[in-house]
Amino acid sequence: MAAEIHPRPQTRKPVLLSKIEGFQDVVNTAVIIPKEDGVISVSQDRTIRVWLKRDSGQYWPSVYHTMPAHQGGVTVVLFVLEMEWVLSTGQDKSFTWHCSESGQQLGTYRTTAWVSGLQFDVETRHAFVGDHSGQVTILKLEQDNCSLVTTFKGHTGNVTALCWDPVQRVLFSGSSDHSIIMWDIGGRKGTAIELQGHNDKVQGLCYAPHTRQLISCGSDGGIVIWNMDVTRQETPEWLDSDSCQKCEQPFFWNFKQMWDSKKIGLRQHHCRKCGQAVCGKCSSKRSTIPLMGFEFEVRVCDSCHDSITDEERAPTATFHDSKHSIVHMQYEPTRGWLLTSGTDKIIKLWDMTPVVS
Repeated sequence: MAAEIHPRPQTRKPVLLSKIEGFQDVVNTAVIIPKEDGVISVSQDRTIRVWLKRDSGQYWPSVYHTMPAHQGGVTVVLFVLEMEWVLSTGQDKSFTWHCSESGQQLGTYRTTAWVSGLQFDVETRHAFVGDHSGQVTILKLEQDNCSLVTTFKGHTGNVTALCWDPVQRVLFSGSSDHSIIMWDIGGRKGTAIELQGHNDKVQGLCYAPHTRQLISCGSDGGIVIWNMDVTRQETPEWLDSDSCQKCEQPFFWNFKQMWDSKKIGLRQHHCRKCGQAVCGKCSSKRSTIPLMGFEFEVRVCDSCHDSITDEERAPTATFHDSKHSIVHMQYEPTRGWLLTSGTDKIIKLWDMTPVVS
């Protein structure tokens, strides 16, 4: 008897609304103007442009300005309406804040590495600064000075993007190591949850608090929508051992056991679920572990593979192709619009309501 074939349900996708072209340089950062059909862009040549939608449906620049605050390229710009501050970071290893009304520079802070991520909490006046060393620095800002609160580090690569959720008091960091880490700042427990869903460096992060979804974009062109309304688990620490913790075969540096047992040493691996040190034979299987952030298949030991249920393998993220290598993104929650700018010198505007809901 022939098996009954059921059609696969149509996956909902972001809808491309517009493209803005004509840039001479790559757009480092850009924002959607709230309640307007417009975009503000900052390019590598430090030029700021305001693009407004004309009756023809095309976006045309109406304002052109050069930003003098940084000697190198501007990497991130934030406008804090409540403080009337403009915060900015650059390749010159500086973080500055200006008065948005007068244009006067209020303060500056020198970092040890090129700054590539910036977020601000209005309630506490804390600035979160991520840099190319992989470090995140928390600064307390005043009107004309700042003080260092703390630093922390969890990525093996550069910090490329930051996103702050002021309600849950959680900080998300993206990195060139392809990973995202969710830091529980408000819980004061030091919890750090990993998310693995990109094949190249993470370039942008935005959080939709009303649906508890995280949006991430990467150089691989991927737009990933993460369901954060689930109970996620920390990845285990990798354990150290001189022999496989399953079959007890020696690893190749364990000369004494190799000599005593007359066996050739094996290469060490680690199970991503339990963290045990295992040999290749005892970890020959692969599995997704979405609640630990592994949306792609990873190495697990045979016993953990057998213990993972189909329900635990259910994905907690959806994946979409932007068709350009993304360098920056911004989400405008009131309309559900997403802005992406790419290495192709094009800005794309997306309607995310089909997937962020």
